[in-house]
Amino acid sequence: MSHRPLPGRRSVLRGSLAASAALSLPTALGAAPAFARSGRPTAGWGVQAGDVTCDSGLVWVRSDRPARMIVETSATESFRNPRRWHGPLLGPGSDFTGTTRLRGLPAGEQIHYRVLLADPDDPRRTGEPVTGTFRTASAKRRDGVRFVWSGDLAGQGWGINPEFGGYRIYDAMGALDPDFFLCSGDNIYADGPITETVALPDGRTWRNITTEEKAKVAETLAEFRGNFRYNLLDENLRAFNARVPSIVQWDDHEVTNNWYPGEILTDARYTEKRVDVLAARARQAFSEYFPISTLRRPGGRVYRVQHHGPLLDVFVLDMRTYRNANSPDDQPTDPQGILGREQLDWLKRELSRSRAVWKVIASDMPIGLVVPDGTNIEAVAQGDPGKPLGRELQIAELLRFVKHRRITGTVWLTADVHHTSAQHYLPSKAAFTDFEPFWEFVSGPLNAGAFPANALDGTFGPDRVFVKAPTTANVSPAGGFQFFGEVDIDGHSGELTVRLREQDGTVLFTQTLQPGLVGQ
Repeated sequence: MSHRPLPGRRSVLRGSLAASAALSLPTALGAAPAFARSGRPTAGWGVQAGDVTCDSGLVWVRSDRPARMIVETSATESFRNPRRWHGPLLGPGSDFTGTTRLRGLPAGEQIHYRVLLADPDDPRRTGEPVTGTFRTASAKRRDGVRFVWSGDLAGQGWGINPEFGGYRIYDAMGALDPDFFLCSGDNIYADGPITETVALPDGRTWRNITTEEKAKVAETLAEFRGNFRYNLLDENLRAFNARVPSIVQWDDHEVTNNWYPGEILTDARYTEKRVDVLAARARQAFSEYFPISTLRRPGGRVYRVQHHGPLLDVFVLDMRTYRNANSPDDQPTDPQGILGREQLDWLKRELSRSRAVWKVIASDMPIGLVVPDGTNIEAVAQGDPGKPLGRELQIAELLRFVKHRRITGTVWLTADVHHTSAQHYLPSKAAFTDFEPFWEFVSGPLNAGAFPANALDGTFGPDRVFVKAPTTANVSPAGGFQFFGEVDIDGHSGELTVRLREQDGTVLFTQTLQPGLVGQ
């Protein structure tokens, strides 16, 4: 790996984070941020950066009151001769959150930033600055790329447990010094209340930090916002956010389990039964609590392509907003499918335009694993190993397109199923054969219940090369089976290496792929 070392980055982080800890971070793991009502705005929920490119990045913050967001950037932690960026006025309409786009940044460099919140009536009155850092994408291939991915946070009732160390998987991911973190969905569990204690099978007790918004399923905008704030109570996550930028997508639990547009809930826990209403509120909260550039535009969307220099393009999918209703998924024609026609056409167009060596398809659901929704199908595969049916038809169309357009370097990454595995899809084993071999890697959960491995569907010929999963359902984080993945692209050879890791960073499986190939 020729990834350029960045001397002093971690020492810089230790100093900058410690300097602002008193006001910008809670004093104890899980403790609610202590806002000092001195008349100066404070940013107790930390900072985040997202959608970073070679020359830009999006910085996020939340204030405790109306404030003007100001960002200063510097090449060093001293902030000598900083560059200043004037951001938006933060108010109740966005739950006091906001983002500022930084443009014209140098490529492949460490950017140190600090966010100041100014009193709207007296700009001289600013709160204590909150610092962060990120590395812009390099314009030079030789510098390489490294990132991590996972999903599924605070699911099945397993929340922030100080006795367990909180969301400690973020420390292991941060130790790899990644260029960014790809979150593959289920950033919250809006449908999963958090109780103070949960009995473990061995007689021990799991103890959660709790909040009012996490006491019931989320229905109001305030409750959805509270779900996102809940995760930011964790020290590990806030420290990770301050030093690793993100690329974020969503899946079902940002709204409710296995949702689809037009659904009417029968779940007795909900007074608002219309999923479209819940999804609109969830989407607003989601756009407020993550730095996602495409959601901040009129008619904003989750799906997008994120360019990360000459080595990598990340194609972020949205398998929720445009899908058809969950069903047995065995229809012989399916023009809407799981992506919708507009998104599928976009994906094909952008893949054909991409000149990056590697094209990562960030899918919020796996394509060859059977994910049921009662008697219906929640993902793509429906268990019939024959010719493509239902939502499989869109995937077949895409795979055929990649083959015939000779698109090189495609790799599928996903989460969702709460175990880790590697599937190699082979036409020689498939019912549908008009595609080139490709890999799909699964990781997660970050901090949620772990589940046995899902069955495979033979339509696209998956060979499960590796899997680690429990044999019983909803194993707590204390029982292990919490996972993340690492992708390391070598700047000299162009090789892409995937490592599937446990929550402490232990490598479970490694696969190296060669550049410039349509299939492998």
